[in-house]
Parts: sequence; structure tokens; C-alpha cells
Amino acid sequence: MKFSQMFIPTTKETPNDATLPSHQFLVRAGFINQTGAGIYDYMPLGKIVLDKIRAVVKEEMDKSGANEVQFGFVTPLSFWDESGRSSTMGNELLKFKDRKGGDYVLSPTNEEAVVNMVKNRITSYKDLPINLYQIYTKFRDEARPRFGLMRGREFLMKDAYSFHDSKEDLVREFNLMEETYKNVYTRLGLDFRVVAADSGAIGGSGSKEFMVLANSGEDTIVVCPDCEYGANIEAATRKKRHFDAWFENTNAPAKCEKVLTEGMKTIEDVSNFLSVAKAQNIKAVMKKAIYEEETKIVVFFIRGDDELEETKACNAVDALELVDATEEELIEAGLNPGYCGPFGLAEGIPFVMDQELEGEVGLACGANEDNYHFINTDLSDLEDVKYFDLVSVQEGDICSCCGGKLEYTKGIEAGHIFQLGTKYSEAMDAKFLDANGKSQPFVMGCYGIGVSRLVAAVIEQNHDEKGCIWTKETAPFLVDIIVSNAKKDDELEAGMKVYDELKALGIETIIDDRKKERFGFKMGDFELIGFPYAIVIGKKLKEGMVEIVDRKTLEKTEISINEVSKKIYELIK
Repeated sequence: MKFSQMFIPTTKETPNDATLPSHQFLVRAGFINQTGAGIYDYMPLGKIVLDKIRAVVKEEMDKSGANEVQFGFVTPLSFWDESGRSSTMGNELLKFKDRKGGDYVLSPTNEEAVVNMVKNRITSYKDLPINLYQIYTKFRDEARPRFGLMRGREFLMKDAYSFHDSKEDLVREFNLMEETYKNVYTRLGLDFRVVAADSGAIGGSGSKEFMVLANSGEDTIVVCPDCEYGANIEAATRKKRHFDAWFENTNAPAKCEKVLTEGMKTIEDVSNFLSVAKAQNIKAVMKKAIYEEETKIVVFFIRGDDELEETKACNAVDALELVDATEEELIEAGLNPGYCGPFGLAEGIPFVMDQELEGEVGLACGANEDNYHFINTDLSDLEDVKYFDLVSVQEGDICSCCGGKLEYTKGIEAGHIFQLGTKYSEAMDAKFLDANGKSQPFVMGCYGIGVSRLVAAVIEQNHDEKGCIWTKETAPFLVDIIVSNAKKDDELEAGMKVYDELKALGIETIIDDRKKERFGFKMGDFELIGFPYAIVIGKKLKEGMVEIVDRKTLEKTEISINEVSKKIYELIK
């Protein structure tokens, strides 16, 4: 391809709202163009990259035995009513009516559509398992679309859905999809980590995320440097911490008693007054839980030096979301802000305790009475308690897998796989006959890759201050032949000769044959766009020499024009 024949509108101007390198460089280098909030067009170079990533995803999915299909971008709202997600998805689900008053949605995902496709068409266990996938446009009406392709409203996604006759077979396919995804990201040249994750609005009993490691990533990942453990902060766990109980160094246990702690509403105040560590206090975190048809005040109890992880907390009470409650709302509900504890809590107030507190003794907590706390409590005295993992894992906590010290890193979610179970098949009455002739709901899995997000993820991980640095698998062209002065016939002819040689070798090449642009401008475009290699044909052509420039290192190597094609082939292949 010739530069002079392509639409590549590069610019020095950075969009005002572009904070991430990928957003800045993809716009400046002429890959994408914003047409609305979170909506982007792909210009020629961007379409080439998108198609390359799509091809890798398709090849690996086909290798796994999955079948490609395509669902409608518009889906009847009735499907979503049937599954129950028309209300739980919230405002991200864009609903509209057609001219006849029919209700529809722009699909953000297609669990309902695939169940509708399979329902009554697969009726026997003999036709299972099956995995159906598509690579197609999705729409989510994000409240705050930002970061370019990273959090857009319209995006290209690979979504796959598998159907099974047993949980065991689902786990087999889940593991196969994990390996398939690893192959995709490895081929794309990405540094990534597989982490345990929260299932969110998709649902199911287990999920894993595939995180492209990047300092600009939105997600905080907890990793262990000594083993392969990794988890999103929303799902991270740690080895249970141990603290000496109050009776371990004495002959007899102390008794629970109520003590005056006037005006002491914070963990720090109480800890200092009682001369105990923050971890030996129970912290009450009071929230307002939002449900489909009501709101409730709920209380979460954790150790005094821990922080509540709100996604875990939200899941613990099956709420749509948690929001802060005002002091007036807490008092009206019968709570004592600053003195709230699990013993003698106001009747009817739902509460959950962190699982690390189960059976613990010797802790201090609020007495549910202004200006008073209990000390030397025994949590085994509590009845009908719901224990749940509620805390946010901190750096330095101990890995439950190997005993190493956990660390934080940042990542970009580029894929997510779920074990859905029977959530959707039961809701939509999709069943098959098992080996005993009994009707059973399908056991399902769901597997997503953000194809368009990967365009940005590659650049978040591969860029410098000058622009993009594409990996070999994702580059729009592998080689940019820069003709220093295309008005000189000998330079242009030499460039075309090398161009033809590289094309004959199967190497994707573009030649910068623009006659109106100076050499410095062409080099600037090469660095901004990020082709892996440039061949510069200029003043030393008279000596039979040209220059190879490595975009990643910007190192320059002089080589004979007769050897340059062979050298490039060696570098690339």
C-alpha cells in the first residue's frame, strides 16, 4: 500500500478529554475518530488493526471447536423480561420502542438471545455440549464513557455461550476457554494475568478475568509474586490473620463487660482509650442497600483495621448497589452511629459479619448505646449470623496459596469467562432430556473478549512519548518504507523495488511516497503511528546503503539496499 493512496489523517492536536496514551495516540495517529460520547469510527489503519485482532480471536475460537453465529444487534425486551435482567441491568440497558410500539433493547450482551436460539432446538443430552460465539457490535449506555476505546458505549466484542448436561462438563469447557484466551493474548504479544473475579451483572458461581498489565489500568489487581495467584480487588482473598486471644496468656478468661467510652466514635479513639490494637476492635460499616422495589439499612461488621470491599458487601446482601446513609437515616432505623455493634443490634436490622470474625473472642465493639462499648466479647454467643468475605485485601497480606506477601498492580480487563450454571436456562425454561429421560435445564458458560478494547490495550502497554508501538501481530503494516525525497526518481524507484521484494516475501508493507511532505514529517508519522520497522531511503542511496529503524528502540542500522529485504525478513519471521 502507498501512503499517498491511504486516508491517514495524523495530527499534533490532542483531544481535550484524552487522558490515556491509547486515547491520545489512536486519535492523533488517525486510527479512530470520535462521533459521540463513547462512540468511535475506525479509519483505515484502525480497521486493519481491529480486523487483525478479530482474526486472531476467531482462529483460536474455531480451534477450540466453537461455532460462529451472529445475533441481532437489536433484541426484543421480552427476552430480558423473561430472564429478569430488564430491571437489574439498570440504565446501561438502552431500551426503545419501534414505530409499532414494540419494546426492544440494543444488546450489551446476548445470554438471552442464545438461550432463545438453542431452546427447543437442542432437546437431548446427545447433542451436547455446544459452544456458540459471535464477534459483533454491542452497546452499553455508560454513565461516564471515557478513556477512548477503553470505556466506550459502542464496542466490538467476542461473546461465546456454551451449553452442557452437567457442571463437570461446564468446568471442562471453562478450562478450555481459559487456555484459548491465553493463546489469544500470547499471540497478540501482550503481558497479561489471569485473575479471579466477581461475576457482576452476568451472574453465575465462578468467573475469571484476563488482565492486560498496564499502569493506566482502571482495575486494581492483587497478585502474589511467589506464585500464580491473582484476583481483582473485588474478589481477592488472603490467608486468615491470627491474633492472640485475651485469655491465651492468662489463667482464666475475662468476662464480657460494658465500659464507658464517652464521645469516642472512631476506631482510633476507642483503641487508644482501651489500649488495644485496631484489629482487636469490630468496625461497623452502615450502608443503605438499594433493591429493585425497596431500600434497607444494613450493617457490615469487620475488624477495625480492615476496609469494607463494597462489591463483596453488595453481593453478601444481594443488593443492586450500596450507598451511604445519613446519620438521620441511621438513627431513624434504630442505630447508634459510632457505638454500633453486633450484640443487641436493633431488631429487624440486617447485618453481615466478615468471615474472619467467626468464633473470635476478646474483641471490643459498640454496645448499641451512646457512649458505651463492650470489651472481651465472644462472637460464638451470636446466633443466626451470616458470615461472608467482606474485606478489601491489602498489600502485604499473606497469600493463601503459598504464604507470599500479596501486592497490588494495575490492569485492563480484556476478557472475562463465567460459569453461569442454570441461571438463564431455568429463567427462560430452556431444557433437555438427560440420559434417564428426565427434563433438565441446560448448564451454561459465558466467555467474553473486548476486541475493540484490545486495540487500546495494546497501546497502553506499548507506547513511548512519541506515539504507538504496535506488536507484530497487531501492526497495521510491519514495515514503513520512508522515501526521504519522493521527488527524486532514484529514491522513489529504489523504494518501490524494496517494497515489491517485501511484498513478495509476504511482509505487510507501506511505502511513504508522499512528494509534498518533508523527511522530518514522514519520520514523525512513523513514530506516531508505530509501525514496527522503517526502512529509510535517503542520501546514502548513492553508496548503496539504506537505514533500518526499530520503532521500539529507535535504534538505526545501516545496511546494503541489496540485503535489506533479507534482513527485515529475519527480524520479522
